[in-house]
Amino acid sequence: MRLNKFIALATGMGRRPADAAISAGRVQVDGLPASTGQQVTDANQVSLDSKPLALQSSTMTIMLNKPVGYVVSRQGQGSKTVYDLLPPEYQHLKPVGRLDKDSSGLLLLTNDGQLANELAHPSQQKTKLYELTLDKPLVPLHQQMIMDYGVLLDDGSSKLQLEKLHDDAKKWRVIMHEGRNRQIRRTFAALGYTVRQLHRVQFGPYTLSAALASGAIHIV
Repeated sequence: MRLNKFIALATGMGRRPADAAISAGRVQVDGLPASTGQQVTDANQVSLDSKPLALQSSTMTIMLNKPVGYVVSRQGQGSKTVYDLLPPEYQHLKPVGRLDKDSSGLLLLTNDGQLANELAHPSQQKTKLYELTLDKPLVPLHQQMIMDYGVLLDDGSSKLQLEKLHDDAKKWRVIMHEGRNRQIRRTFAALGYTVRQLHRVQFGPYTLSAALASGAIHIV
């Protein structure tokens, strides 16, 4: 296994940051300075900043009730990231799917590659359920367009299932099976609406409990 992959699996950092750490002399293999591209096996002792590294021997998945204002990334580029909310023992986990900075709700993080693929791969078509608030009432014609015909976006047609949550026609439940970048927001924007709030409450078999506070985690 390449050393950068080993470090990535053991720490959760990306392979490029792992290569940067190797180049900076922060990594040792069997007590000797490591080199970029080096191969390692289970028999080698790898350390980062003098701390021994080991691959995770078991899988772990957690659910985070993501607050608004956090990006789903390790590098926030000036913004807070979801990793700022996680205790050190969960820092190695990777997010399954995305929620944009202005959205909140259910975010899964795991080191189970098979589970991540089952949930996130487009071929799996897992159900995702959101609750949203619009800036103005959704007119019946636009509701019909979104549900029956789809709205044409620059990356294809977007069709969503909608359920009204309030008589004012501003609050809706959205059910979808794909997950293109900012698809819900772009769908409504194409019809002249702004999504004021977007909150994910279900992803595949996982449902966000109303008892899980914003910013809190739950092991699943």
